Amino acid sequence: MTTSMLHVPPPQGLLRPLAMPERLLLGPGPSNVPPRILAAGGRQLLGHMHPEVLQVMDEIKAGIQYAFQTQNRLTLAVSGTGHCAMEAALLNLLEHGDTALVAINGIWGQRAADIARRLGANVHELLKSPGEYFTPWDIEEVSASAGQRARAGPRRGHLPLCFMQGLARHKPSVLFITHGESSTGVLQPLERLGELCHRHGCLLLVDAVASLGGAPIFMDQQEIDVLYSGSQKVLNAPPGSAPISFSERAREKMLKRKTKPPSFYLDVGWLANYWGCDGEPRRYHHTAPINSFFSLREGLAMLVELGLESSWERHRANCTQLCQGLHDLGLELFVKEEKARLPTITTVRVPEGYNWKEITAFLMDNHAIEIAGGLGPSMGKVLRIGLMGCNSTSGNVDRVLRALQDALGCCRRSRL
Repeated sequence: MTTSMLHVPPPQGLLRPLAMPERLLLGPGPSNVPPRILAAGGRQLLGHMHPEVLQVMDEIKAGIQYAFQTQNRLTLAVSGTGHCAMEAALLNLLEHGDTALVAINGIWGQRAADIARRLGANVHELLKSPGEYFTPWDIEEVSASAGQRARAGPRRGHLPLCFMQGLARHKPSVLFITHGESSTGVLQPLERLGELCHRHGCLLLVDAVASLGGAPIFMDQQEIDVLYSGSQKVLNAPPGSAPISFSERAREKMLKRKTKPPSFYLDVGWLANYWGCDGEPRRYHHTAPINSFFSLREGLAMLVELGLESSWERHRANCTQLCQGLHDLGLELFVKEEKARLPTITTVRVPEGYNWKEITAFLMDNHAIEIAGGLGPSMGKVLRIGLMGCNSTSGNVDRVLRALQDALGCCRRSRL
């Protein structure tokens, strides 16, 4: 009888069938995946260089160009989540010693600043309180008049910190800003920002992970140089592929790099070739997540069939209904200005006397609904409710409002 050489026994959990509950995902993402996209992701694999897969990639590229409203030839999907696209954008644009200006009003600006510093960039931060957004004046100030006003003395010349650290002072090569700040529920206006950046010799990099398809964005018209998003929000596909696009200005900057990007996997030069963006025969770079591409393709197809303007209006209308319902429950919206509220993710202050963890657990346990607490600077301050893609319906608004009303009546109020 042979003595076994195995010292680690078979895990008992893996000998049982996989079982997952059905839940309505109304948090900040991921969102529920509709049957059509689930079916696409469940198709049999093909090789990552098969012509059928390359055709799917071409269709994804066209879908991204539509969703972004861009004609950029350097448009593709990174094999990773939206966070991976953030890293891809920053590490391809920035070299050691470059200057980056990062607008921070939530966690994604914080993350971008962290990544840029790891790349050896000189990072300067524009700061806003959670729940607020940046104006063009915030971004540019200290150009012509701000220096004079600052020297005029504290009575008339005092400027908040963010005004003293703008484009004109630091002359960055890249400005990072978040269009849909999912940690705070803020929708950042983008008008004039591209124009301002280019006037100061700077590229505009925009995070649209939480906003794409739910709020208007026009990459070419708004002069955005790099735009990226994710698959798991409004597009309703599983996480794992991230749309991204680079303007001609951004492409030229990357071509003039003195050093190679520090990541081979995320080197846009290689990715551009694999995605057919450089006019050269496609070469193997990595084994792409084929079924994720199938799912992303269907998510983009459903957005195309619905139409961008119809999608924007649906998200706006359902967000408005949700905000009115929350107000009727006596809850306080975190973002004061209606125009600054992100249509895909609504933030509401945790009501006084309640523990946010108890509220979210109650909805999960008793109503099979996920909503989330805060993240980063909003941690402990807000509840976040997401209405994205197929989940953005009037019926889901009614359902989550009823669940919240039930939670407010049943959860224990703190004695503090």
